[in-house]
Amino acid sequence: MTTTVSTLANGIRVVSHHMPHVETTSLGVWVGVGARHETTGQQGLSHLLEHMAFKGTARRSALEIAEEIEQVGGDINAATSLETTAYYARMLRGDEGLALDILADILQNSTFDETELGREREVILQEIAATQDSPDEIAYDLIQDAAFPDQAVGRPILGTPESVTAMKPADLKGFLAERYIPSDIVISAAGAIRHEALERHATAQFGGLGQVKSRQADLEEAARYQGGARSSERTFEQSHVMVGFEGPSYRAADVFTAQVFSGLFGGGMSSRLFQEVREKRGLCYSIYSQAWGLKDTGLFQIHAATGAEMVEELIDVIGSELKGLAATGPTEREVARAKAQLKAGLLMSLESSGARAEQMARHLLVHGRLIESDELVANVDAVTIASVQHLARRVIAGQPSVVVVGAGRKSAGYAKHATQVLGDAASGRSF
Repeated sequence: MTTTVSTLANGIRVVSHHMPHVETTSLGVWVGVGARHETTGQQGLSHLLEHMAFKGTARRSALEIAEEIEQVGGDINAATSLETTAYYARMLRGDEGLALDILADILQNSTFDETELGREREVILQEIAATQDSPDEIAYDLIQDAAFPDQAVGRPILGTPESVTAMKPADLKGFLAERYIPSDIVISAAGAIRHEALERHATAQFGGLGQVKSRQADLEEAARYQGGARSSERTFEQSHVMVGFEGPSYRAADVFTAQVFSGLFGGGMSSRLFQEVREKRGLCYSIYSQAWGLKDTGLFQIHAATGAEMVEELIDVIGSELKGLAATGPTEREVARAKAQLKAGLLMSLESSGARAEQMARHLLVHGRLIESDELVANVDAVTIASVQHLARRVIAGQPSVVVVGAGRKSAGYAKHATQVLGDAASGRSF
């Protein structure tokens, strides 16, 4: 298997990984622009732009875009996150030229027709409404707001009904022209692909894209973690509890320590939280933790759902387990198990051409270079018991972000209780 990176004359980076034993290719265009690059009035613009890219170009109608890729057995899609937007496709060997032609067309020649925009606004308004019927989606939006209030990174990626309704074709065209520039674009492919062919297609389809000399993107606002309590008075069958603390960014030296910490604390059936909360106490069906990062900060968070009458006990147990791990540290067995799970997850994912194409693109956008599997494994192996305990102490010493959704009017009181409990965990006081 061979990985190759090159740069087009205009600055677009092209990366490929040849997998000789597969017959398909995963290919995409990753742009280092997402929801955090929107101003207050632009909330949801990145996501709307991603949708509208498929609604017709000067050369193809929306139907023709779908038909052309599906005619050869392929599929095409897109996704928006806080820091990136990806447009990707999967196709059989030899059809990468068609796929890249379609991606280039929708990114450079979309018409953003007013009628199509009106229809897609309604689609996204329904998407926003659907999240309000989902307690876990409500909880995720609220914890982002609690952790990063009054900031782009704390706002919903979908935007609000008001912001989406107000958007015009000119807003989409302006954002695309200003933000989608060669230095922030990576074309990545993995599978039955040869780099020479990919680079040739990329040059033909994207070589004419120019760099904007003056951009507001250079004024990107730094994320500022704050923390706090949020709740919803809506009643659901289960009450969702989310707890978060500031964690390392994905550029930080201890980002792998955070992953190991999360794994042993709430990453699987053998984790401390799963064993104590579900297996020993039967407080919920599932509970897990995760550590994720942005370029300048991160979040360690815990999520569980339980009956309203058990929320306080659940919160108390979470606080106790956090305090215990910070006080005594993990065992050698726990660290070894979490490291094994993390390494297995990293390596298993790379057997997927789609996951590998995405990883290569993200590495180039984030680090400016590819990080080989051996280096990733070595970083995981370097995590120690002491480093996990040090990170745990540092994380819970900060202001918590707490969300309770589903317990009706009691949710606010539960959130306040959680803030007190987690503050006690940080200070070392007993409950």
